[in-house]
Amino acid sequence: MGNRDREWDFHLRSLSNSARDSGLANDSASDPSLLQSVKKLFELCKAENSEDLVARVYPNINKLFQRAVASLSQQSRTSIGLLLLAILQFYLDFGEVVLHDADPSLRAFFRSCLSREFSDPVVAEATLDFLNMNKKKLLTSFPTLLPQFFPLLLKLIAWNGERLEKSFLKVFPGLMSPGSFLPLFPSLVDLPILVVALEKVERSSGSLIGSSIASIQKSAAPEMLLALMDEAYTGSTIGDGGADSESEDINTIDVADPLFLDLLKDENDGIAERHWTSPGMATALQAAINTPQSERLKQILKMAPRILDVYIAITLRDVNNSLICALISLLMSRHATIFPDKRFSYEVHKRLLEFMLATFHRSPDFIALLKKPIMDRLGEAYDSPAKTELALQLCWAIGEHGGGGDSHKDAARELFESLELLLYENLSSSRLGIRQESALSSDSETSRKSSQSRLLCFVVTAIAKLATHHRELLPRARVSLGKVAGSRISDVRVWRRARDYLGLMNEPAICLSVLGPSRPSCGYAQKPGTVNWSEGGTKLIAHIPFYILREQEGPPFHDFSFSNILPRR
Repeated sequence: MGNRDREWDFHLRSLSNSARDSGLANDSASDPSLLQSVKKLFELCKAENSEDLVARVYPNINKLFQRAVASLSQQSRTSIGLLLLAILQFYLDFGEVVLHDADPSLRAFFRSCLSREFSDPVVAEATLDFLNMNKKKLLTSFPTLLPQFFPLLLKLIAWNGERLEKSFLKVFPGLMSPGSFLPLFPSLVDLPILVVALEKVERSSGSLIGSSIASIQKSAAPEMLLALMDEAYTGSTIGDGGADSESEDINTIDVADPLFLDLLKDENDGIAERHWTSPGMATALQAAINTPQSERLKQILKMAPRILDVYIAITLRDVNNSLICALISLLMSRHATIFPDKRFSYEVHKRLLEFMLATFHRSPDFIALLKKPIMDRLGEAYDSPAKTELALQLCWAIGEHGGGGDSHKDAARELFESLELLLYENLSSSRLGIRQESALSSDSETSRKSSQSRLLCFVVTAIAKLATHHRELLPRARVSLGKVAGSRISDVRVWRRARDYLGLMNEPAICLSVLGPSRPSCGYAQKPGTVNWSEGGTKLIAHIPFYILREQEGPPFHDFSFSNILPRR
């Protein structure tokens, strides 16, 4: 082992000299041979499988780690991420031999080093490789580490883009835990805003490599923070326009506004209320729309929906109903506040609505448990197109799942009343143009009426289906649908649908099969669109409602078969 002994002694002396040389230790990465020495010693310990060798090298490596971390507090601009990762690998592999708890060292790396070097592409890639290589050990021995620092890892992927997407998605499941599950959702939806904020901070303060945003957040100089916040929100600095600028009051953001700091935080501290309606945020979003998108922003707009796919898949597979129920409430509150890129909004909204409907299908009682936020969303149906679409899908879910099922009659009644209110408000001419600008172009007016008619069709259907499931609501449903059928409001589809449902309600054997729930909870399972003819002795089935033959009204003037009405199995 002559050559190996000489190599061992050489690298061990290199680390020992570094530990003794206080000047060198203050900037540990200034000597590139240190990283090579740490890696070589690690390889030798692995190859020899000797606890004695590990015990000999550990003190020097540990001193090097502590001094390297301490040097970061002196605002060193030299990257030491690769060196610390190599030492952390030593800790994870040989920690049991030398009785070293790697948890404080891992947290020190995230807080002191990665918070300054996440924008360094080399360090970012090496960090993800390290996390993937040690994923099993990290999840079993340090299960709270990645969930605690998920905001920092999101900054890493937001800044480095698609090049690291595959590696990040392998790490991503480790970011999810009971404590990070809910806060993670708005952070994923807001990844484009995070990129905008990071880019504006870079324009204000220079390269992000070597400068900790966390230290900026904790700076004792509020004017510095205010300048960064103003730049992030408005795209202009404090000096823009001069002190007498008319826009100064508009562009100045209160230093107490938590949105900017929350976006750029490194650690998970729970769900923070994000003030999307604030003038500063509206200005920032408008600026993002009106300026050309950076390559980094373009990449995250494509990546975020794919990351959200992984989040949703894990949620449906592993997360308990209590957290999912809370997530749906959060989803409904955030549905209308998405980064205003048309393609991105479409992709995110599509995924959120599909997820919500999938959870309602799996657990219909969620509809009853979430009746208050659902009713709130129905009340906001005409505030924006996104809220209209959400209300439409909620109407479908209420009707399809009977307002939560047979065991939730009180909740079903309250939901029915909300649907009634929405319907009656729209029968009033004063409601037709509410929250809309008085001067609309013909195209806008046509689009608005079409959207309103589409929603009303879903409301009418939900009322009919809810009353079919809960028979005690039938009298009220007949009154509601009768008013719609006789109102002749703008779109013929609405009152015609109401009239057809009124006719179906007079045919119990067919009404339950057409409008009944797809998963009845009352002891029988009948597919929608089929008739249980074996019940002919107790239910009236002889009179076929010919109004469901679309344009045919009254007695038929031609021969027909039941296949015209009922689908083939």
